[in-house]
Amino acid sequence: MSGDLTAGVATTGPDAAPVGTPRRSTRRRTTSPSLVAGSVLVGLVALVGLVGAFWTPYPLDATGSGGRLAAPDGQFWAGTDRLGRDLLSQLMAGATNALVVALASVVLAGALGVTVGVLAAATTRWADVALLNLVDVLIAFPTLLLAMLIVTVRGASLTSAIAAIGLSGSAIIARVTRVNAARVLREDYVTAATAAGTGWWGQMTRHVLPNIVPTLLVQLMLLAGGAILAEASLSYLGLGAPPPHASWGRMLHEAQATMLVQPWGAILPGLAIVVAVLGLNLLGDGIRERTDPNLRGDR
Repeated sequence: MSGDLTAGVATTGPDAAPVGTPRRSTRRRTTSPSLVAGSVLVGLVALVGLVGAFWTPYPLDATGSGGRLAAPDGQFWAGTDRLGRDLLSQLMAGATNALVVALASVVLAGALGVTVGVLAAATTRWADVALLNLVDVLIAFPTLLLAMLIVTVRGASLTSAIAAIGLSGSAIIARVTRVNAARVLREDYVTAATAAGTGWWGQMTRHVLPNIVPTLLVQLMLLAGGAILAEASLSYLGLGAPPPHASWGRMLHEAQATMLVQPWGAILPGLAIVVAVLGLNLLGDGIRERTDPNLRGDR
């Protein structure tokens, strides 16, 4: 009897919940530090790049107005290079160039990689093997060597760098897409949808793509960081966008001869590359922490 009498009585105390109220988990979902730090760094680079697309303190080809290899001062906040050009203007325009390369490379790699990966997962066995062999060849092919081949055919330009980086990145996206799409296609609810008459296109749009988007977002963020680093490397070697386009990699190349006289010419573009790549990598890690149940600690 005592058990029956006390079964419906609410526990008293400051933390007591009303009778019938579902008990809430005491676990609090904290904001990912990687997501916050990555968003701040990427937002800063994006803001500088957007401003640099429409305005810079001085024209990029303006030389000699402040003297050569001038130290940072009130007129030239980042100093000038060996030609007398404003380094801050070069940095801002370089951020614009980096954003264009990263965005275009990600779009190209995503479009090609997702298409090839989905086809490999959903078509016949021989087509799957053939597409995966093609992907393996692209993965084994260095980005710089591919860029050299494209530059030989098309000449050094921004589009050549984007094509080389995008093609190299598409191989990784294709393999990630194929693995995850094949896993989703084996799920029971997809089998049930197929038995109910859902066609191939419906399976891809309703089940496969929505379930692999979080993983793809992480890979695309990492690819964007790699694209910025690859573009800087290509520009350093003279295979990137030619002048008057500004590039952090070419700034490093031009500043290496004057490191002892004007170290800011190499420190600033190098720091910009580090901030951009680090921000995108942290953003990718933060997205993975927010979308992966094993890392979120959900119960």
